[in-house]
Amino acid sequence: MDWKPDRQAKKAIYKQLAEYIEKGIADGTFPPDKPLPSERYLASALSLNRSTVVNAYDELESMGLIERNRGSGTTISKDIWGITKKRIPSWNRYIEAGSFLPSQPVTQKIRKEAVEHKLINLASGELSEELFPKSFLSEITSTRSFIGSLGYDHPLGNEILRNTLTKHVKKSRGIETNPSSILITSGAQQALHLIVQCLLKPGDAIAIEDPSYNYNLPIFKSAGIKVHYLPVDKDGMNPEDLLSLYKKHRIKMIFLNPYFQNPTGSLLNKKKKEAILDISSKFGIPVVEDDPYSLTAFSGEKISTLKSMDRNGNVLYISSLSKIVASGLRIGWIIGPTSVIERLSDAKQQVDFGHSSYTQWIANDFLESENFHIHIKSLIKELEKRRDKIIKSLDTYLKDQVEYSIPQGGWYVNTKLDKNYKGGCLNSTGVK
Repeated sequence: MDWKPDRQAKKAIYKQLAEYIEKGIADGTFPPDKPLPSERYLASALSLNRSTVVNAYDELESMGLIERNRGSGTTISKDIWGITKKRIPSWNRYIEAGSFLPSQPVTQKIRKEAVEHKLINLASGELSEELFPKSFLSEITSTRSFIGSLGYDHPLGNEILRNTLTKHVKKSRGIETNPSSILITSGAQQALHLIVQCLLKPGDAIAIEDPSYNYNLPIFKSAGIKVHYLPVDKDGMNPEDLLSLYKKHRIKMIFLNPYFQNPTGSLLNKKKKEAILDISSKFGIPVVEDDPYSLTAFSGEKISTLKSMDRNGNVLYISSLSKIVASGLRIGWIIGPTSVIERLSDAKQQVDFGHSSYTQWIANDFLESENFHIHIKSLIKELEKRRDKIIKSLDTYLKDQVEYSIPQGGWYVNTKLDKNYKGGCLNSTGVK
């Protein structure tokens, strides 16, 4: 065999070998009346590990191209053209060829372990079970009649809920909007997907915070977006860094999680917010403001959002009930110019024909009730108590081994390990 693996290529060597043999079967290099070389022989002849050859033959067998028979070795399938049976698709090849990229291996591992062993997944930023307002939501479903339609709802989402959200964001976030400028989504994650898929194209450059929510990164990579990073300190990212990135890479969009940021817990100050809006207006760069946590300020103070300060329609505002009420409701929303909302709505219709009318009804009734405000006050108090426990644990068990900042709201305590730290593991949301 004159074939040699390309050890510099990103493709695994066993896949390279499988493709070479597949091509050889098609062009007659490997005739159907003779057995293929043994795994041991191929490994020796090509200076490969035997496991590499085994994996290559596994791949070919899964495609229906070869047969392994004890005693007679490996042969080309007698039914390669499917006369008596159908070939098995090479599912691994399809999986790897898809344009939608998988999560990072460590993310997949955490998710699997959390499900199989009932562990707490601190990476998801989800409320613990006891913080869900179960009694309030149960009261809605058990004492009130569902009055919505069980058919497909309005393309933008239930009109009653959008009216309620119009009042909600004005009172709690200082945002002036109207129902036709709001799209209901399946949480903030779908909102981000829609924006990336509809408003950006492969090769476009964007700016995101560093570090950022790890579940967002595959969204950008799958779309072929070039990601550039904005370092975050205790007051959020630095607008000067944004200006520098724009001049160097012609940034098309800015994605920010400005309030009690995931995972640093930082809070963008007013001066920086004003500078970001100035840059956005000067260069015409849209800002995507992802705001799951601004209602959780421990001081009870209302935080001015970028959208509430936006006078030119440059900000797309995303929020949801996933973090502050219940992730299972899958209620999120985007606020933006009507033309943008209609474009995103059209894309959502193509994907799922609109949002569940039942969960929208529950969300609307809860947002309209006094119980929502009672829940938020209780949540803030509990989150502050848990923050204090984490800080106490850090001081007790990791004193002089970590540096940390004390957040004034949200979920996350940002920590930095001393270079000489040798034990345990530390996480943005606590110690394990």
